[in-house]
Amino acid sequence: MTNACRLCFARLPRAAVPAPAVAGAFAFVLPLVSMSNPSVSPSRMSPLELRATASLAAIFALRMLGLFMVMPVFSIYAKSVPGGDNATIVGLAIGIYGLTQSLLYIPYGWASDRLGRKPVIVAGLLVFALGSAIAALAPNMTWIVIGRAVQGAGAISSAITAFVADLTDERNRTKAMAMIGGSIGIAFGVAIIAAPIVFRLIGMSGLFAAIGVLAVLAIVVVLWVVPEAPTPPVHVRAPFGEVLRNPELLRLNLGVFVLHATQTALFVVLPHRLEEAGLPVAEHWHIYLPVMALSFVLMVPAIIAAEKHGRMKAVMLTGIAAVLIGQLCFAEIPSTLVAIGLALLVYFTGFNILEASQPSMVSKLSPGARKGAAMGVYNTTQALGLFAGGALGGLLARHNGGDAVFFGAAALAAVWLLVAAGMRSPARRR
Repeated sequence: MTNACRLCFARLPRAAVPAPAVAGAFAFVLPLVSMSNPSVSPSRMSPLELRATASLAAIFALRMLGLFMVMPVFSIYAKSVPGGDNATIVGLAIGIYGLTQSLLYIPYGWASDRLGRKPVIVAGLLVFALGSAIAALAPNMTWIVIGRAVQGAGAISSAITAFVADLTDERNRTKAMAMIGGSIGIAFGVAIIAAPIVFRLIGMSGLFAAIGVLAVLAIVVVLWVVPEAPTPPVHVRAPFGEVLRNPELLRLNLGVFVLHATQTALFVVLPHRLEEAGLPVAEHWHIYLPVMALSFVLMVPAIIAAEKHGRMKAVMLTGIAAVLIGQLCFAEIPSTLVAIGLALLVYFTGFNILEASQPSMVSKLSPGARKGAAMGVYNTTQALGLFAGGALGGLLARHNGGDAVFFGAAALAAVWLLVAAGMRSPARRR
């Protein structure tokens, strides 16, 4: 497979990837995917459901936008900070928020059941803003790590998804969750494109401060846009034991762990590779913009094939293979911008397919009364993957170099591919 990478990229010229105008490339993806999904009820969402889902998706997106904007530029910035020459600490700073998130997802969910959704979401956003302020004012890497950990402690995802369930009819819940998931994908795409530009204009401290402002804007949306839940939330004790023993859900939990570990590890090394290829950090969006736009476009027919034509397993295995091949190619290709851009396209096409399809699989394969518990475990393993990718990626980069990070990520993806080969597809709905 590595030989294939060499053959594909060996003769590519050293040239910059152009940044064509692709405004709105992200906006059309979610409607196409939703229309293609036959498991979504034909029932239309009410105005209240639309307002609730759109506003909660916006809160999710604003918070994730802030977290994601750090990834494309932080390893470059860290070189100018005391302690930033240690790749292990840099990787820890990138991924530490995943650890604190994973520890607090379930407590936030429990608190929102007892204290109400809005107060808990607002409290989490205030914690996130505090972490952003700590990072913005940090004099060294230790304080940046602390700030990032505090950011992650604003782990409001479980409270938001529970609020979505409170405010939507069961027939429209899958559609609402798809909108939430789509908002995260769009936030990631916007973040990696915008981060180099914002970093050039206001620096890293300004970027952290802007992230705090996004959290405050999200609080405004919570208090004045999100409607109140029409009925009190139902208190159900989630049977985690059964969820943890389900082999199909275990495969998906492994998958989301590996997917986000490879993503975070990638950004420990990738910004340096782009600089070495002759692209200043302020111009990294020249690569990210066309790659993300085209990867979203390529994702759509794959998701349609998975949902509408019952080919979910084949599509997911293809996505995992793309993640694996992309990581191997990063290690093997020549360091030219076109080659890096094509490897990124392979990787992010697979990443976006899996990011869109895996939550749907969790919903379909989990027992009806245990979907909430299943999503809680899924979100927790996702956050642990973010932490592991940053921490282990930094450790490998420090002691073995950047290529070791890519080979390590490829090895994880290979294990995932072998495990996923035994998965069963959900029954096709007619």
